[in-house]
Amino acid sequence: MDIEGFRAELETRLLIEKEYIIQELSSIDDYKEKLDLLGRFNEKYKELIKRLANESGIDLNAPYPTENPSNSGNLSNEQIILGKTMSIYDKLADELYEKIAMIRKQKYL
Repeated sequence: MDIEGFRAELETRLLIEKEYIIQELSSIDDYKEKLDLLGRFNEKYKELIKRLANESGIDLNAPYPTENPSNSGNLSNEQIILGKTMSIYDKLADELYEKIAMIRKQKYL
């Protein structure tokens, strides 16, 4: 499994999803509804991992292959992917939250 290629493709697709959500922010007045978009972004992250794994022929439940099986701790492909991509998700979710907070501030200024 090419984890770096997977990570790069996931980042590209998450950036696109983040932009779609930012565009949607202007049509929502309620702050709670805007915050709910963060949950939707999280769901998109999970969906994209499943979709990319499917497109790449990766079984997310299969054990991650390592050269030293005693080191792996029997981690699945999904656990490895989540571990290697969570920083991308965190960064983009933080950016999205900052955008929501900035819009709220501007509304009250």
